[in-house]
Amino acid sequence: MEAELADLAQAYVDRHWPSNGHRISSRATCTLDWDEDYCRRVAAYFEKAPRLAYDTVLVRRYDQFKRENLQQYRVVVDAGITVRPWLTPGQPYRGSAELRASVRTTGELYVYLTSAGHGPEPDERFHPMLEPSGIVVDGVELSHNDVFRVVHDAFGHVMSGRGFSARGEFGAAFCHMGMYSADVHPVLFTEQVAQICWFFFGPRSAERRYPPQKVFEFPTHYLTEFRSLFRL
Repeated sequence: MEAELADLAQAYVDRHWPSNGHRISSRATCTLDWDEDYCRRVAAYFEKAPRLAYDTVLVRRYDQFKRENLQQYRVVVDAGITVRPWLTPGQPYRGSAELRASVRTTGELYVYLTSAGHGPEPDERFHPMLEPSGIVVDGVELSHNDVFRVVHDAFGHVMSGRGFSARGEFGAAFCHMGMYSADVHPVLFTEQVAQICWFFFGPRSAERRYPPQKVFEFPTHYLTEFRSLFRL
């Protein structure tokens, strides 16, 4: 399953971003120079950032991000994986090893729905990832954030073998980032990397709670520094 996903991911990259010139497999196995101080700085910036700074540039980035997630979702389905909404209390998997083993043996990937957990408490305020995606599975319409969770689990964790720890999530995010256009990397950074940092190193890290859901763009140097942590 992992090899098939990697082949499909590479074909996707070659078709959509041929100028990237990199192999997805190399991102899946690259070395991470772990830096907890960096994580704390990202978490601190995220904590102080506004909840919503949704300017015209970010609108365009999020729209593109959602389109690319939908394209990647189709790649997951083409790999023979059946996506299912998780409708039982709690999380569908106890860890990344169970996620990978389950997908490998059953061909099914359960998505923990955004409606069950997104942010520290229910929040009806606007967020672009809460909009419906148009994909209906088992009678449930997935939000764009649900679609992102599917493709992140498939291409970030199942394909790369990375875990759910802070380091594992960094590796999964970096591997998966290689499947996106550079224009949406700032969105991916805020939606994934920054929230990982806040979850594990933020002011409420002991509680292991979902981060507040914010829509803003980090200064470029944070993303540049994130990329520099990995050696291909």
